[in-house]
Amino acid sequence: MNTFASASNSNAPLRPDAWYRRVLGDGTTIIVAILAVLTVIFAATQSDALSASVLTDILNNSLPLALAAAGGTLVVLTRGFDLSVAGVVSLTNVLVAVHGGDGPLGALEGAAIAVAAGALVGAINGYLVAYWNLQSIALTLATMIVCSGVTLLILDAPGGNVSDFMTYTMTDRLGKIVPVALVVAVCVYLLWRALRRTDWGVGLYATGADETAAVLAGVPVKRVKLIAYILAGVCYGLAGFMLTALTSTGTPNAGEPYLLLVFAAIALGGTSFAGGRGGVAGSMLGALTLTLLQKVLFSTGVSSFYTGIFQGVVMIAAVVVAVFFARVSTRGEVHA
Repeated sequence: MNTFASASNSNAPLRPDAWYRRVLGDGTTIIVAILAVLTVIFAATQSDALSASVLTDILNNSLPLALAAAGGTLVVLTRGFDLSVAGVVSLTNVLVAVHGGDGPLGALEGAAIAVAAGALVGAINGYLVAYWNLQSIALTLATMIVCSGVTLLILDAPGGNVSDFMTYTMTDRLGKIVPVALVVAVCVYLLWRALRRTDWGVGLYATGADETAAVLAGVPVKRVKLIAYILAGVCYGLAGFMLTALTSTGTPNAGEPYLLLVFAAIALGGTSFAGGRGGVAGSMLGALTLTLLQKVLFSTGVSSFYTGIFQGVVMIAAVVVAVFFARVSTRGEVHA
């Protein structure tokens, strides 16, 4: 058994106060609290806030960002930054709009195209970062620019031909009960939970926490990074695919807003940009929170010009509170 894998299965007894240390030190707890407060405000200011149609609309609007944030989280956990998200989302949005077919098979074809394109960009990023030791920020900025250029070559203005199946079925509810967006989000989360328990998942956290120590412990750091970037690209591709279904069109600059929003969602979700701490669930909830915040501001009559200000304030507050609770959760701990 690998050293780093066995190290993750420690059976050391928990201290009596370990439950509150886990709660306070978990960034997901903070974002859930913020999400709950926003939900209460939204329900109080809009009569149909909790109706099936409104909830489905919120989930649909937040899903592309949630998927992109999930991918970005994988890279951040390795202590890297992936700026190519904006370019990949734009590229896959346009590819699906132009080359996607009709009906379920057409949607499947579009999803395959988006995933393949995202994985290819992710593989390029991952290989150059992991094996050539290029700086992730500089490299992914370059690949974002390249993707944006390729996007304009494919479609230089909003357009494309998105099928009715994608426009209506992919944004509807299964059996008129469960939103498709919720099903997709849950599937991504469950896949993450499964991957997190593998040697690669353990190595992902070990690499971000201390890369040198991870190498000494036998973690295949280069392979871990490569897979992280590939999976991130897959998530960006899925985000572009779902964005196409949501907007019913391909737009060359569709992914530009995601460049900052993805990192905002990651920060809100409690993932540390220093690497090795956090997770996909928090980032996806962070994306949902940012989307719900826009709805709350609109329902309370706040001008859209102030949206960015409120998003920034909420993000700062969440980060400050998370840091404070993290310090409280580790105060007085005895380290072996």
